[in-house]
Amino acid sequence: MLPIRTIRRTAGAALLLAGPILAAAVTMGTVTTASAADPRLLGTFKDWNAFAFDEGGHKVCYLSSQPKKKEPAAAKRGDIYVLVTHRPAEKALDVVSVVVGYPLKKDSESTVDVGGKSFKLFTDGETAWARDADTDKAVTAAMRDAKGKSMVVKGVSGRGTKTTDTYSTDGFAQAYDAINQACGVKR
Repeated sequence: MLPIRTIRRTAGAALLLAGPILAAAVTMGTVTTASAADPRLLGTFKDWNAFAFDEGGHKVCYLSSQPKKKEPAAAKRGDIYVLVTHRPAEKALDVVSVVVGYPLKKDSESTVDVGGKSFKLFTDGETAWARDADTDKAVTAAMRDAKGKSMVVKGVSGRGTKTTDTYSTDGFAQAYDAINQACGVKR
């Protein structure tokens, strides 16, 4: 089990890179690559995109999606997306992170409901994370098994606004297979 600070560090670079890349990939369907270190689109699988990049000579792979529905619709928010990241060289697999597009309430928890299962994530800034590798694996497995269903993420802003984001799981399993293959992860 990785400590929380390690989980944040191992997925942090993917989050930093994913915002602009994800927005481009989702809204335009393409990604322009400027250098070898930039994420390379492995494919678009229905509502999910799969990416890989090299960092310090090690492969990093992740998949991403944006919500189909955001509530309240009128709330001012930045980029909103979910990632599942593999960093095999650091033995960090299936790291789940959700960026909600606003500062979350300090010391709050967000919830992820998928396939009839509910998970609590701790929050830090605009991001919610699983507390440990076992929870990461359980969330990822639920997403993979929830074909044709939704994943619902709930959070509370620093101002007390409650939000609900609904993601499609269509294509998750295929995108997950793509990052497993690209990063040499056997499942």
